[in-house]
Amino acid sequence: MGGIFGVASKTDCSLDLFFGVDYHSHLGTRRGGLAVYTDEGFQRSIHNIQNSPFRTKFEKDIEEMKGKLGIGCISDYEPQPLLTNSHLGSYAITTVGIVTNKDELIKEILTDGKTHFLEMSGGEINQTELILALINQKDSILEGIKNVQNKIKGSISMLVMTKDGIYCARDKFGRTPIQIGKKEGAYCASFENFAYANLGYTDFYELGPAEIVFMTADGIKTLQERQKEMKICTFLWIYYGYPTASYEGVNVEAMRYNCGKYLAMRDKDSVKPDCIAGVPDSGTAHAVGYANESGIPFTRPFIKYTPTWPRSFMPTNQEQRNLIAHMKLIPVQQLIKGKKILLIDDSIVRGTQLRETTDFLYQSGAEEVHIRPACPPLVFGCKYLNFSRSKSEMDLITRRVIQQFEGDNVSLETLKKYCNPDSPEYAKMVEEIRKQLHFTSLRFHRLDDMLDSTGLDHCKLCTYCWNGEE
Repeated sequence: MGGIFGVASKTDCSLDLFFGVDYHSHLGTRRGGLAVYTDEGFQRSIHNIQNSPFRTKFEKDIEEMKGKLGIGCISDYEPQPLLTNSHLGSYAITTVGIVTNKDELIKEILTDGKTHFLEMSGGEINQTELILALINQKDSILEGIKNVQNKIKGSISMLVMTKDGIYCARDKFGRTPIQIGKKEGAYCASFENFAYANLGYTDFYELGPAEIVFMTADGIKTLQERQKEMKICTFLWIYYGYPTASYEGVNVEAMRYNCGKYLAMRDKDSVKPDCIAGVPDSGTAHAVGYANESGIPFTRPFIKYTPTWPRSFMPTNQEQRNLIAHMKLIPVQQLIKGKKILLIDDSIVRGTQLRETTDFLYQSGAEEVHIRPACPPLVFGCKYLNFSRSKSEMDLITRRVIQQFEGDNVSLETLKKYCNPDSPEYAKMVEEIRKQLHFTSLRFHRLDDMLDSTGLDHCKLCTYCWNGEE
């Protein structure tokens, strides 16, 4: 995942840029980057932020990066922003998203253009460099951005900074957001709208799917109108988004309360726990919503230790992720021993961490542990944002269980049966997951209830990872 932020100001924008990017630190852990247009041209700084927060790496850089235009990012993958000098002039670019036909496009460009790409460590080609190459195929930056929207499969939103202003382009189906903030003498573009609130900006405009605007310190100019069809990622509300963020006018925290409410309504009288708890932090708000609706007390039987692990994401290495997930959670024995606990997590991906958490509660004296994920079973690997970090769909516990039942070659039609909460295949899968992960009971959120929790039209929400429908 990742986050992007840009500023166009009549005065120095460096501090707004610095703090605006820093407020996206919950969206990634690997790299951070800033680019500013100064009187001397473009300046850029990129740092590895895996072992220390964004602020500590960039606080010295920003003192020397003074300018009225700037863009930056938090990235879980490639180093960016990138700077280029081409037939379109000099500009900087930062992106968020994933290109699933990357290899095909690289081959096409290398064959047709006889150009080259710089390899990153491990032989990977920087995805943002590919986007830059697609832009440079056309005779203007605007036409180049449209070229990207038409050619890629996946999802890419971007900020492109020239000496005159910043192009802001939301991906073709609006799977990720770009929101514009305004204050006197400045405008900003942000993935998360809360990121500019404490900087004095107020909400001004939210780009629609495929919309492209040009932002300066005087305002924004629409260069391509929004398209009607939208498929924004529903998981932004379930997990990714910071509680104070809003997308399409729907606040993340409020949606999570609704989500928990619908879980409780569907779960009524099925179990009788002593308390409701959320796996910190992404399950907490869902649990509050459940507790409010059910009348069962909300408690915190374990607390996340954050002084040395403040980031909400984890290392990309799965063994390290499992270890740190375990190390972060400190039990409150008095709230666990002898209790029947209903625990809500945002989702079940591989299941390893939640099984360890459940065993940890039993070892601490819990009598029962009932699990209620805030979304349906994940059956398809995301091909738009790559949120699960899975290298294969077989990393998903659902797919391993389905393989256990059906063998290696499973048709789409068969997979759809396991997505239907009213089918015997679904019930069989859920029961097997319950047994493997040692839960007292397991009930996933229904897709229709989860989508209702947003208050948006279901057709505007991407549900691919749950039902395979694009």
